[in-house]
Amino acid sequence: MAAVAAIAPNLWRLSPAKIKCDSTPCVNPRTESALKRENHHLLSRFCTHLSIQKHGSFHSHFSLKAASSSSVESTEYTEEPATKVKFQTSLSIPGCSTSMPLTGTGYREKVFAVIGVKVYAAGLYVNQSIFTRLEAWKGQSAADLQQDSEFFDTIFQAPLEKSLQIVLVRDVDGKTFWDALDEAISPRIKSPTPVDTSALSTFSTLFQGRPLNKGTIILLTWLDSTKMLVSVSSDGLPSGVDATIESTNVISALFDVFLGSDSVSPTLKASVTSGLTALLNG
Repeated sequence: MAAVAAIAPNLWRLSPAKIKCDSTPCVNPRTESALKRENHHLLSRFCTHLSIQKHGSFHSHFSLKAASSSSVESTEYTEEPATKVKFQTSLSIPGCSTSMPLTGTGYREKVFAVIGVKVYAAGLYVNQSIFTRLEAWKGQSAADLQQDSEFFDTIFQAPLEKSLQIVLVRDVDGKTFWDALDEAISPRIKSPTPVDTSALSTFSTLFQGRPLNKGTIILLTWLDSTKMLVSVSSDGLPSGVDATIESTNVISALFDVFLGSDSVSPTLKASVTSGLTALLNG
């Protein structure tokens, strides 16, 4: 599969109108306090066991870092080592009523000449109920799961939320960012339907003429295999939904860009696989 094209720094001027999200939030039958306790238990196991291995020689471990003691409730973070970007270990996502645990982080690097330039860091959050769908892979190694396309297909097809948080580590022009995504998505859609074309147009409108400065956060949230929410903010975590994408082909292709066999971020896929393996076998 084709890799995402270069994302070059630039400037923009306009911000498009937000597209109202009409999605129905997921229902969580458990109480908030019980969910927090369970999330904390899962995250503690995850951060104890998670180990990322890249090309058989590079190892990186997640570590929790608490927020300032002046906070009413401390927030725990894990740092993506290559970019130093910090991700919350549990995050509330616009469009969903329950917080989701972080399963892994990585970064996107583009090589110009012989110099690797890091463009953004990324972290994947999943609804913790996903583990009930992955019992068949319990006991398998991270190395085996990373090569198992059915494992990631099952994650995508599960009607449970998954959200990719992208944090830019350099200024990027909105049009260039979209062009790079489109160049990666379009080849994965062999025969686009009118629904696919409309979804790509909605996606494009969100980024065209929009500056994506360093620190901008983009959330790509798969509610299920047919609907994805997009949220963008240049001032901290997004608090709402900017666009709804309803095309199985488009959102499946986008999931494949990051977690398919030819991921544009091998570090992200390796980290997510290790994180899920630790939680499954913990």
